[in-house]
Amino acid sequence: MLLAVRRASCLPSLLKIQPLRPLAHPRVLLRFASVKSDVPRAALKAASVAKDAPPLVTKGAPAFGKGSNVVKPTSTATSPPQKQYPPRPTEKPSDASVPPSAVQPPPPPVVGIWLMVSSVLVLAVVVVGGVTRLTESGLSITQWRPITGILPPLSQEEWDEEFTKYKATPEFKMLNHSATLDDFKRIFSMEWSHRILGRLIGVVFVAPLAYFTMSKKISTPLAIKLWGLGLLIGAQGALGWYMVKSGLEDSIMETPGAVPRVSQYRLAAHLGLAFALYAGMFSTGMAIIKDRRFVNTGMSSGLSFSSFNAVMENPLMKRFKTYTRVLTGLVLLTAVSGAFVAGLDAGLVYNEWPLMGGRLVPPTDELFAPAYAKNEAKSDVWWNIFENPTTVQFDHRMLATTTYAGMAVLFAQTFRPAWRAILPPLVVTSTRAAFAMANVQVLLGISTLLYLVPVPLAASHQAGSILLLSTMLQLLVALRRPGAAARAWRNAMNKSPTS
Repeated sequence: MLLAVRRASCLPSLLKIQPLRPLAHPRVLLRFASVKSDVPRAALKAASVAKDAPPLVTKGAPAFGKGSNVVKPTSTATSPPQKQYPPRPTEKPSDASVPPSAVQPPPPPVVGIWLMVSSVLVLAVVVVGGVTRLTESGLSITQWRPITGILPPLSQEEWDEEFTKYKATPEFKMLNHSATLDDFKRIFSMEWSHRILGRLIGVVFVAPLAYFTMSKKISTPLAIKLWGLGLLIGAQGALGWYMVKSGLEDSIMETPGAVPRVSQYRLAAHLGLAFALYAGMFSTGMAIIKDRRFVNTGMSSGLSFSSFNAVMENPLMKRFKTYTRVLTGLVLLTAVSGAFVAGLDAGLVYNEWPLMGGRLVPPTDELFAPAYAKNEAKSDVWWNIFENPTTVQFDHRMLATTTYAGMAVLFAQTFRPAWRAILPPLVVTSTRAAFAMANVQVLLGISTLLYLVPVPLAASHQAGSILLLSTMLQLLVALRRPGAAARAWRNAMNKSPTS
């Protein structure tokens, strides 16, 4: 009877559970959660509370209020069996967890500098080639001797022998029949300088490339790309001789009104390949230099990598990059069209600007003259695009105008608030530099035309075309994400997070 009364007296203490107080420490909350999960409701009903029993929560605030004397039940309940999950597949470690020894380092800065020096030599050979053409010196050497042709004539007998070979060419017979030996020496020296500079580019490019490849200072994909450029250097030499050979053919003398000159198609191919070589060297060298700067500073185009990566995902930036690529192609196309102007001496017709014969557009029968058609029906008048000096100059003008308008639109984007908010600093600077160079190039082109193609202005205009291409390539590099090797090396060095 007394035992029943005692048990009944314990019920109020179980029922009068005070509300929970705020817990002072996360451990209390964890311990309280474990109490709720470990003590079944049936066990709580059957529990007996003894005087001075140890509290359920020993640290922190009491789980059931001040002075609570609830104890754990003597009977324990087993936890339900836990569901077994298969082990998760091992994830590929991130770049940050890869040790430096396991990461292919980016090329050293000397590789980028070497490529930039090579590109400058290509720029020089393009300018010298332009001067060679403008001075009518390109046909003075009548043979292609890649090895023995390195040395110029050293004796009077050798000079007489070379001059005799030149006397047999259509150019001497039709244009320079009154030239003396001294006149021949001047034009020979110009063409020889052009050829020796081309050979120098081959040596400066191939010898360091062989060292970088054998010493593993460059990755295999980069080595394959650069060796491809080395093959283009050899192809450029062969194409140059193929171009010169077109001006030495005797059939020119049998064509009424023909002038001894190289084929404009071969000249355009020769110049276009030079531009391709320059673009490959310049862009690769600039990319290597930018990657090395990123490894050292963690910055890309003036922004941290995370900010740059986020900006490049913006649809406006993707549109800007696509527009830049198209505009770069247009710059290259305009430069190649200039080779047709040079090959046909089209700069000597309509020496005025912006009009052509008092009109913005010459007469249609002059632009598409039937005389340049090849078939008997005269239906293929599209040949005028490549062989009619008037049409060639008009096309070059239109391409140049379109390119300049595109550059102006690109430049204007850097002042719009929506674009200024996302464009990286280096992109803004490169865009404005490209537009500035476009203005210089337009002024050079107009001056060359108005002053009847003087050699200094014409050579400067040709150099300006490759410099304008350089600014566009620099802009594309500024829009480029750092290479995978540079990102991995940066993470492996634990200099800054890049994700």
